[in-house]
Amino acid sequence: MNRGFPSMETASSVSDRRAVIAAAIAAELQRQSEGGATRIDVDALAAAVDGALVPGAPFAEGRRPEQLNATNDD
Repeated sequence: MNRGFPSMETASSVSDRRAVIAAAIAAELQRQSEGGATRIDVDALAAAVDGALVPGAPFAEGRRPEQLNATNDD
């Protein structure tokens, strides 16, 4: 997000994104501490955040025009 220009993201989507990031960081730090780590594994932390931000599966495309007929064209 560029602070100089308004973003298309809503406050809610920014808040949700931050919540996802915070949860990923908390879970990874917990995993590392339970494993006895004495230092934070930054690469593992970055991978956890990256994994949490991967977009979901795309929506189904539905039917193509050539697949439609009078009984299934809703």
